[in-house]
Amino acid sequence: MTKRNTDPMSISDALGKFVSKNKLQKGIDKVDVSNAWFALNPAFKTYTTSVKLDRDTLFINLSSSVFREELSYGKEKILQRLNEELGRDIVKKLVLR
Repeated sequence: MTKRNTDPMSISDALGKFVSKNKLQKGIDKVDVSNAWFALNPAFKTYTTSVKLDRDTLFINLSSSVFREELSYGKEKILQRLNEELGRDIVKKLVLR
């Protein structure tokens, strides 16, 4: 039986320890990336059919080929804005389908 730690700790520190101990960061990143994608532009909600983060690659399925073509010209800018929104470099590559 282990002794309980009674030292005071902030909620943010406790949650940080819980997330790292249970290896939940990847799942949290997936949700954060999806939210950041939709926060970049209101039109993304209309044309996006799925958002999937696999390691450092973000896969975006779009329902409009014209919109996909338009976005493909600004991939670097989108990556920069996404990572800026997230506060750290999570996404290294963007794949538009």
